[in-house]
Amino acid sequence: MTAMATMLTGCENRQPIKTKPYPETRKDTTVVDDYFGTKVKDPYRWLEDDRSEETAAWVKAENEVTQDYVSQIPYRNAVRERLTELYDYPKYGAPSKEGEYYFFFKNDGLQNQSVLYRQHGLDGTPEVFLDPNTLSENGTVALVSVDFSKDHRYMAYAASTSGSDWVEIRVMDVESKALLPDVIRWVKFSGAEWSKDGFYYSRYDEPVKGKEFSNANEYQKVYFHKLGTPQSEDRLVYKDSSHPLRYFTATVSEDDKYLFINASEGTSGNEILYRKTADNGPFKVLFPGFDNDYAIVDCENDRLLVYTNNGAENFRLAEADLSQSRPALKDLIPEKPELLQDVSLGGGYIFVSYLKDASSRVYQYAMDGTQVREIALPTIGTAYGFSGEKEDTTLFYTFTSFNYPPTIFRLDPEDGKSDVFRKTEVRFDPENFEVEQVFFTSKDGTRVPMFLVHKKGIEKNGKNPVHLYAYGGFNISRTPAFSPSIVMFMEQGGIYALANIRGGGEYGEKWHRAGMLDQKQNVFDDFIGAAEYLIAEGYTSSDKLAISGGSNGGLLVGACLTQRPDLYAVAFPMVGVLDMLRYHKFTIGWGWAVEYGSSDDPEQFAYLYEYSPLHNIRPGVCYPATMIMTADHDDRVVPAHSFKFAATLQEAQGCDKPVLIRIESEAGHGAGKPLSKALDETADMYSFLFWNTNTEVHFDKK
Repeated sequence: MTAMATMLTGCENRQPIKTKPYPETRKDTTVVDDYFGTKVKDPYRWLEDDRSEETAAWVKAENEVTQDYVSQIPYRNAVRERLTELYDYPKYGAPSKEGEYYFFFKNDGLQNQSVLYRQHGLDGTPEVFLDPNTLSENGTVALVSVDFSKDHRYMAYAASTSGSDWVEIRVMDVESKALLPDVIRWVKFSGAEWSKDGFYYSRYDEPVKGKEFSNANEYQKVYFHKLGTPQSEDRLVYKDSSHPLRYFTATVSEDDKYLFINASEGTSGNEILYRKTADNGPFKVLFPGFDNDYAIVDCENDRLLVYTNNGAENFRLAEADLSQSRPALKDLIPEKPELLQDVSLGGGYIFVSYLKDASSRVYQYAMDGTQVREIALPTIGTAYGFSGEKEDTTLFYTFTSFNYPPTIFRLDPEDGKSDVFRKTEVRFDPENFEVEQVFFTSKDGTRVPMFLVHKKGIEKNGKNPVHLYAYGGFNISRTPAFSPSIVMFMEQGGIYALANIRGGGEYGEKWHRAGMLDQKQNVFDDFIGAAEYLIAEGYTSSDKLAISGGSNGGLLVGACLTQRPDLYAVAFPMVGVLDMLRYHKFTIGWGWAVEYGSSDDPEQFAYLYEYSPLHNIRPGVCYPATMIMTADHDDRVVPAHSFKFAATLQEAQGCDKPVLIRIESEAGHGAGKPLSKALDETADMYSFLFWNTNTEVHFDKK
């Protein structure tokens, strides 16, 4: 880079931001629900209709207030520019062999969506195979999945528009790259599962026009589509008219002998049904639901490999013989003290990934369950990949950490040796930063891990801005990963903290269950405990601490800012589940009842009402500076959660700290968001954080 002049925005030069008045939000005090004798008002119920003209006008007015505020932050554009610099580097996905080609995703740097390339062999010349940026004018069409037929002749891709969970499946001829006329619509939570001359997929009935993004999704069905035929002729394979709120997905064995149906009632526990693909009779129950989780890893020659927590809270790899009339599971790789997070096959071996204090450990096994070796990884971080065909002599995996940009390694499965296949070139020096892992004690004495990432030599003087993030739910583990936005934050003296709180899967099913249903308060106590630890240890102070989380993490932030508003300077509830009494009435919200409970049950209503963020806002309380974030096409956690929360919090705020809501257009729950929109959102977020933690911001300007 050329010589720089330093631009300093110091606290001593701050000019107060003149906030526009919040829009007047109509209150309907007649809307009252009776929950088992408890009367609950819902005056902003009308905001649940996110397609009404009144709601659209409110959204426009709120966005004007938000954009007026962030536009007055003097370094907002500089933040955007630095983020753009940091994100502007080639990003590669690991190659996958399909027939005579290797396929991989690549983003040149600032493309809205990554492009799918192919090449002949590892030394071939890459060519564009499918560029999703050409499928829309503004990069809002994203690839959700790509699935190749078993003979490698065809590829089916599922594409989402504007971040919606609805996808459309199209088919390409691999050799010619020609798009076939086949079009499959009204698909959700499904790709294409190939079998002979077509594929299985899961869909819902076409929704009522105008309610595509809000109505509850019921009666998912499995169909088979034969290539070259219209969707109207697709064969119904499986439906369950007695259970409208179940999900169903199909899996076919490697040798095309068996068809499996995975049935689930929510996000935990499932049931596996099966029959031979040549049969058209009823399915038999292979593993009954819904007390345990089962995932099919491989099936060939009647040998079924299953990843399960049946009899193993930390999961195990088991096998079953489908030639038996009543197949039974037996251990192949037994449960260990660490969480078995993932299993993949490649090169004729099994690769298993464990979590040790939220960091990857990878081992290689023979197909008979004999351990071969541990795969050496560079440092504390996250590794994924290791999959391929059994005849492959080269496998690939990706490793990343907070200060270790994603690096693709090539692995020889015979000797276990790895070498760097593709290193990421990023415009920052990782030697300037360090990662530490600490453990703190939560309210009930539970020991909880937390990663801290910051510049080397940072002082514990209580003056560092801290961005504390967590998720805490659905058995999902949060592990180290590289993010250019975190680099930008650390360059300004910030500390990024990732707390591995209960509700996640970092320590197995016991850790998950300790943070679900009537134990959900443990999750909030853990997050509050993380904040208190950071303050007590001198990393930061309450006026320098920001908290964020998305989706279930948005619920976490909403609950913690209402329970301990004094503890943080800034809060970002992002696409959050904030109305715990009505979440199950929209799209697929009913599927989360196994995690949260439902207000339709009197006992569960009691604890949901006790922590529901929307219902625990108190007038006159000084809440943190808050930027609520959502999107108009979010049909996972509908924007009504954020709309009602924002209106209620703006009315209740007892001090002059801002309460803003940022509503992204043509975007959804987060997946597939165009990079340009993501950069705008991140710039607004960090500018708001810096300003409301009174942080001096220094940028080098050419």
